[in-house]
This record gives sequence, structure tokens and C-alpha cells, in this order.
Amino acid sequence: MLYAVVDIETTGSYAAANGITEIAIVIHDGEKVLNYYESFVNPHVPIPYFIQKLTGITDDMVANAPSFEEIAGQVYELLQDKVFVAHNVNFDYSFVKYHLDRAGYELSTKKLCTVRLARKVLPGLPGYALGKLTHQLGITHTMRHRAGGDALATADLLAIIVAKDKAGAISAALKGRTGESYLPPHLPLENIAELPGTPGVYYFYNAEGKVIYVGKAVNIRKRVKSHFSNNKINRQKQDFLKETQKISYKQCGTELMAHILESAEIRRLWPIHNRSQRGYLPLFGLFVYEDRQGFKRLAIEKNRQATKPLYTFNTIIEGQQRLRELIREFDLCNRMCNISTDCECPKHDNVMEYNRRIDDAIAWLQKQLPTFALLDKGIDEDEYSCILIQNGNFVGMGYLTNRKEQMQNLETLKKNLELLQDNDFIRNLVYRHATANPEKCVMLS
Repeated sequence: MLYAVVDIETTGSYAAANGITEIAIVIHDGEKVLNYYESFVNPHVPIPYFIQKLTGITDDMVANAPSFEEIAGQVYELLQDKVFVAHNVNFDYSFVKYHLDRAGYELSTKKLCTVRLARKVLPGLPGYALGKLTHQLGITHTMRHRAGGDALATADLLAIIVAKDKAGAISAALKGRTGESYLPPHLPLENIAELPGTPGVYYFYNAEGKVIYVGKAVNIRKRVKSHFSNNKINRQKQDFLKETQKISYKQCGTELMAHILESAEIRRLWPIHNRSQRGYLPLFGLFVYEDRQGFKRLAIEKNRQATKPLYTFNTIIEGQQRLRELIREFDLCNRMCNISTDCECPKHDNVMEYNRRIDDAIAWLQKQLPTFALLDKGIDEDEYSCILIQNGNFVGMGYLTNRKEQMQNLETLKKNLELLQDNDFIRNLVYRHATANPEKCVMLS
């Protein structure tokens, strides 16, 4: 069996938006080096300063180097029909495959990760980064963070692993029996195996134990695997492969509860790789303000983080319909509600009287906001899931084992639920689900 031990240096962390600046390939038979190839590569984009400091490769050093397209044929011939080996193989493989594809060569080889193999064949070592392994195993490792030095050190590591692999870890990995080839190098396979195939929320942790991503799923195990097993070459996948070292989860009774918990956890933890929902606001809100004459005025305006609206809407038409309803019910002025430009309006001659009608309209609006429980299936067969909305606001959710007793009154119900922070995103999720499934709603007083 022949191995192609590969190491690359790049301009960034993911292939879709970054180039290769140096590549080294060591052809190895498991015992010794048979062939060696190394080349600078001109990425035709500037190399970021921090990467120049890390690798020592500058723009001047690659200025006259061949582009990857020029060496693609030679690289493909070296890799074809061999096992692609690298330390954290998914990173190197994603770059090489992407750039070979762009040059017209379709790479499809088996992969081995020396990080995962070292953990199995050489257990109990203090660390499995390439620098730490070479020091612990007495491997000569010169020119660190350069393709040639790292590739040769990885080849020596591979030889040690081959010699000590008495349990057949390499063979199992190549046959795909372990299912490990797609996983982050530092994530234990058992961590994936214990994930349930049920709705819920999952958490990715880095080496320091910090949550770096929160996601929701109808099937937790299937969704987590999809983060690593697809063919995406985007930044998020490469970040997950590089950083994820542990996964935990919380089961939920329904997909809606998973969606709600995900939103609440993102806003509680603010994981670095969750970018959606951070700035979520419904587009429009109903606001009250006081003009220079002291009149309270209502207006539908674009929603803002700094000011809390009386009510929120996803469309301006929806907002104007509710505002016209208030105008009719409480004899308000169209112009003072920014509906009309008519200047002759007798409905606001007296500030105190008009403001009283505005206050009555606001109080009426707030009373119209619903209080209800949305009931659905639980995690176990003998329980209900419950999502509580009180006076139009999301309060919390949980599971009930005795619906009649635990829903006697609001205070008793809330004691049986996990109280969570209300936000517009969650509220709209619940309202949409309640509108589509009215039979699941129980109105409460």
C-alpha cells in the first residue's frame, strides 16, 4: 500500500475563498520515503500578515512561483491511487481537492488522519498536535509550519503508527468501519454514537470547553453528522473541523421547542459561530411618542433596538390595519396617527382629553394580547410539552405529567416550566405555530 503524505500552507482557513502558498507530498510505503515533492504556489492574492509571520512565507517568495493550475497535473499524478494522509486530513484534503477540481482534475482517494490514528494507536500521550507528537516520539521536525518540514515529520509519524498498529486501526479506517474519517480530529467517535435521533438542541465545544455553536435539529444525530460529512468547502465547516472537541445535547419534545431553545441559548451564550438571529427584529413596530404640544401620537415605524414598541409587525400593512382599528375604536385622529395629512381635525382640541383616549387605546391593545398554552407531545409518552404565552409575551416552556392539576392557574403552571427570556423571534415562532394549529392551544385567564 502506498501513502501520499501531504501538507500545505494557505492564505486562510477554508478552501472556497483562499489559496495554497506551498505544498509538499511525501510518497511513503509505510516504512520509508519513496518520493518527495515540494513547491511554492502563487495564490494570486496577498498573504495575510499574521500568516506570513506564522509560516515565514511572504508575497515576494511566491511572486515568481507557479500557480496551482500549472502544477495541478503533477500533484494529481502523485496523489492518484494512493491513500491521502495528513495531520488533520480534512483540512488539507479540502484545499487540494477544491483546487484540483478547479483545474479540471477530480480527486477521489481514501483518507487517513494521523491525529485520529495516533490517538488510537498511541493512547495516553499528553498531546496530539504535530509539534507535541514529534517531541514526545523523538521525531526530527525542522521547518515547522512549512509544508516540507511538516510533511516529512508526518511521514515519520505514519511509519511509527504503522509499526505499532497491532489492532488494525489503519485497516478499519480505510474500510470505513469506524465512520471517523469525516469527524474533527479531536472529537471522540463515542460522542457521536451517543447522540439521539430525536428533536433537540446540540452544542459544539472547543478545547477550552467554551460553546462555539448551538444548533437545532429534528434528528440530532443526523444533523450533527451533516456538519462534517458533506462536501462543503466553506469557512464554517473548516472551523468546526478544526475547533470542535466535544458535543452535548438537550432533547426536546417537538421541533418547535427545539427552535425556541436554540434561539434562547444563542442569546444566552452568544457562540462565536452563530451569526443568525443576533440582529433579528420584526421589521415594524407600533410606537407612542409625545409631540411639542404635549399630544401623545401613535405611529407605525421601522423597528429599532433602542426603543421598545407597543406591538410588532412583520409588514407595514399589518401594522397599519391594527392602527386603523385603534383609530375607529377610540375616535383617534388620522393625522396624529400619521395616517392622513388632513390639518382640520376637531378630535384633538384638548391635550388631556386626547391623551386619555390614547391611553385607553394602549390599555385596550394590551388586553387584547393573548394568554394561552400551546400543548403538544412530550419527550416521553406519558407527558405533554407546554409553551406558555402570557399577555402576548413568551414566558417559558416545559413538560407536564398531570395536565389538569398543573394547569389550575398561571402561577402553578409557571412553576412547572423553565422560564426563558422573551424575544420577538420566539414570539413570532409560537404565534405562527398557534395560528396553524389552533387545536393545540388552550386559552388561559
